[in-house]
Amino acid sequence: MEGTRREDIKPGIAVMVELAEDKRTGRLTGGKVKEILTSAPIHPHGIKVKLDNGQVGRVKEII
Repeated sequence: MEGTRREDIKPGIAVMVELAEDKRTGRLTGGKVKEILTSAPIHPHGIKVKLDNGQVGRVKEII
């Protein structure tokens, strides 16, 4: 499932995010959502979240 809709993302779910420093490479990082940072209901590049480990990125895939 894609991560472009805020209603699909809840704290505690496992996701694959693209970190800001990995934008050019397309490398994804896995983790669990700690906090949702995007307030808009939909974002075309993915909803921005903070993971449990403190990393921030845009959700590309919900596991």
